[in-house]
Amino acid sequence: MKRWIAIGLVLLVVGGIIYYNKFYKQQPGGNPGGRGGAQAGGSPGGRGAGGPTSINVFVVASQNLKDEVVATGSLIAAEQVDIYPEVSGRIVQLNIQEGRSVSQGTLLVKLYDGDLQAQLLKLKAVEENNRRTEERNKQLLDRGGISQQEYDIASTNLKSALADIELTKASIRRTEIRAPFSGTIGLRNVSLGAVVSPNTLIARLQQTSSMKLDFSVPEKYGPAVKIGSTISFMIDGSDKVFNGAVYAIEPGVEEATRNLRIRARVANNSASLRPGTFAKVNLVINTTDALVVPTQSVIPQTRGSQVVVIENGKAVFKDVKIGLRNANVVEVTQGLQRGDSVATTGLIFLRPDSPVKVAKVDKLTGQNGPATGGAAGNSASMR
Repeated sequence: MKRWIAIGLVLLVVGGIIYYNKFYKQQPGGNPGGRGGAQAGGSPGGRGAGGPTSINVFVVASQNLKDEVVATGSLIAAEQVDIYPEVSGRIVQLNIQEGRSVSQGTLLVKLYDGDLQAQLLKLKAVEENNRRTEERNKQLLDRGGISQQEYDIASTNLKSALADIELTKASIRRTEIRAPFSGTIGLRNVSLGAVVSPNTLIARLQQTSSMKLDFSVPEKYGPAVKIGSTISFMIDGSDKVFNGAVYAIEPGVEEATRNLRIRARVANNSASLRPGTFAKVNLVINTTDALVVPTQSVIPQTRGSQVVVIENGKAVFKDVKIGLRNANVVEVTQGLQRGDSVATTGLIFLRPDSPVKVAKVDKLTGQNGPATGGAAGNSASMR
């Protein structure tokens, strides 16, 4: 009994295989191992029994493409200084209002200088006495009452007293900290009456009416970067695109990274940019007029790329070379001509010389990729 059951199962399996190969496999689109399959988007791309494949096409046209380098950078203040005292002392005057703007030359911190002021008074008295002595000796010298040597001694004493006065005044100026430029004062780290030393950070002064943007690009782009090249960038937390211009380029390439450091100047009239902010930078290297096709038209191959061109109602697979690209378009540098019709849908149904039927002509609109409507420009980045 078991033997007959086994024989029956074998005959059933063999019969199923024969039926599949004879009937099902011969149906159009029914071969699971072929290029057929589900086509996203509905009816375009399907094919009836024995009929042509319905597809959308894109007419190859030239567009203005920008060769851009995407880099990361950091914003820094146009001018920045950490405020430290030059000498040790006790703070007797503190004119720092945190987060407020200050003008160049404004007195920010004053240290105790009572001893220096007293020394200055003493030196002024010595200077006054030496001046009178020098005047008397000059008169005596003119009348022959003293020798030239005696007058020179009196003149030297006067000059020495004047030098001591200037030295003391310089020491007094070192007890004062003034704003070296106009800017915004940060958070202070000391209070009135604190005893500070040259290692004590008092506050930070930054000039943020304009900003600097530091970023790096691979060394191969070095020859294309020029003084005055325009950049655009975005920062986290904002959808606004900011612009700037390159004004300085590091002469040498960093050996560790093989990158070239670049600095751009950015206006900050709205005060929306802050030093230290991370920035995503786009630097335009070159602008070119190129032939483009939609990204989905390109079929990756092991050693290149292909597109399907519609010629005389049939699908022709052509090898192409591609250049610049972005999410929407790909530049074709070789293999196509302006006016060629390239398939954008139904690619998985097409075979060489298979008949096709054009359902719709796609065009590029803005940054949204192929769509019915007028053509608009797109920019592309080097990958």
